[in-house]
Amino acid sequence: SNTPAAHSSAWLSSSISPEDPHHIEQALNISQSEKVQNVSTTPSPGKQNVWPTSVWDIPPSNKRMPPLKDFRLTKQLVQQRVKDNVVIVTFGNYAFMDFILTWVKKLTDLEVSNFLVGAMDTKLVEALYWKGVPVFDMGSHMSTVDVGWGSPTFHKMGREKVILLDSILPFGFEVLMCDTDMVWLKNPLPYLARYPGADILTSSDQVIPTVVDDRLEIWQEVSGAYNIGIFHWRPTESAKNLVKKWKEMLLADDKIWDQSGFNDILHNQLGPSVDDDSGFVFAFDGKLKLGILPASIFCSGHTYFVQAMYQQLRLEPYAVHTTFQYGGTEGKRHRLREAMFFLDPPEYYNPPGN
Repeated sequence: SNTPAAHSSAWLSSSISPEDPHHIEQALNISQSEKVQNVSTTPSPGKQNVWPTSVWDIPPSNKRMPPLKDFRLTKQLVQQRVKDNVVIVTFGNYAFMDFILTWVKKLTDLEVSNFLVGAMDTKLVEALYWKGVPVFDMGSHMSTVDVGWGSPTFHKMGREKVILLDSILPFGFEVLMCDTDMVWLKNPLPYLARYPGADILTSSDQVIPTVVDDRLEIWQEVSGAYNIGIFHWRPTESAKNLVKKWKEMLLADDKIWDQSGFNDILHNQLGPSVDDDSGFVFAFDGKLKLGILPASIFCSGHTYFVQAMYQQLRLEPYAVHTTFQYGGTEGKRHRLREAMFFLDPPEYYNPPGN
């Protein structure tokens, strides 16, 4: 259905242009002290790192941008951004440049820099390169404008996520994949590392808490859909097999929504619990170990903005994903601005003369 809840991982509206580029330029007057050093990223011998050493380091203006082929997704390229074998990935097209810059800034504010941004059009590759953001070219050459929910272009974007996972997991890295309409409020990597036995840890659209602390949700009590706007993958055989099956399903039928396909495949065989205390459930092929991230701290637009579930339970949220949201892209931007999470220059909140 075309309801805010149904737009779980899908956040694309029919608006056309991103925010005023000058506005973004102002917001990005980032001081040297705020730049985050590239973590644990040793380029392979003989291979020039295509990005500056630190996130937000702007390449010299007299330097030519490397050729597009240098931004192709390879194991060598991803290796440059990995820390503790984990890489955080998001992707989008130029229409969502302001969301992407917000996503990056929230991570660097948390001193997290083992991330990559996939660019679905050449314009975004160039724009992010000249901002000092680690970007790779997805080679999808799609339009640079916003696309409508449920449109063929929208479905193409969904398929790109699966293709991306299917490309990165065989490299042997863990992937924390997220949509660009979410922001990180706390470094999630230590939390995810608490559950090394999980093949997949996924967020959900659950609005009734099944736990009151920061444990994984009780899977038997989760009725909300698993949400693919935030999910963590480990490069296990079961996880790689699931991605292949999911990709085949989506490529065979261009009308299937990627998130519905993900839920259907996992529910192919759901249960029993892996053990008494981990919170994991066997899913998909009876071997894959799935954990459901608590919606109180890996928040949807509903659990964060409407219920403020984290406040009720006195917990610190890790993330907020602008789902359950009216107004398409504009509504999402406004929600993040209301919470002062969006990347805006100080004068946006305190205009001259006020």
